[in-house]
Amino acid sequence: MPQIDIQQVDITRLDVDAIVNAANSSLADGAGVCGAIHRAAGPGLLAECRTLGGCETGEAKMTAGYELPARHVIHAVGPVWQGGTANEAELLASCYRNSILLAEQHGLESIAFPAISCGIYGYPIAQAAVIAIESTLQTLHQCESVELVIFACFSEEIEAELIHVASHHAL
Repeated sequence: MPQIDIQQVDITRLDVDAIVNAANSSLADGAGVCGAIHRAAGPGLLAECRTLGGCETGEAKMTAGYELPARHVIHAVGPVWQGGTANEAELLASCYRNSILLAEQHGLESIAFPAISCGIYGYPIAQAAVIAIESTLQTLHQCESVELVIFACFSEEIEAELIHVASHHAL
C-alpha cells in the first residue's frame, strides 16, 4: 500500500515527481498556492500552461516543473464553495482522483497535494479533508506506480484536520 504523509510544508520546495497546483480554469498564475507555484517555477510554467487551453473544474492537466524541485506540476481546478449545493464534493473528489490517475498514467511514484479549494475558493476545511483522504485512498487502490502521496499543508489547522481524518482510516 502506498504511503500517505501529512505535513506542514511549502509545496514548492518538495522534491517529488509531481506537485499539484490548486489551479484556476485558465491555468494562469493566480493567488495563494497557485501564485506561489508559478513564482517558484519561473516563466516557463505559465508559457506551457497557455498552450493547454485551460482546464475544467474537477479535471487535471500536467506540465513540466521548470525551476521547481518537482519534475512535474499537475494542475487541478477545484470548485468554488457555493454552500454545498453545486456538486462541489464530487468536483473536489474528482481533482484528487484525476491528479493521481494522471500521475499513474505517466508512471510517477510520488505526488504532493495542497488543500485544494480551501484557500480563496472557500471550501470548508473539515469537509475538504474528508474528501481529500477518502478520494485519495479509493484512487490509490487502482494504482501500481504511485507509492507516496504527501498532503502539503499551508496551515496548522489544515494539517490537524487531515491528520484527524486520516486517523479514522488507519493510516
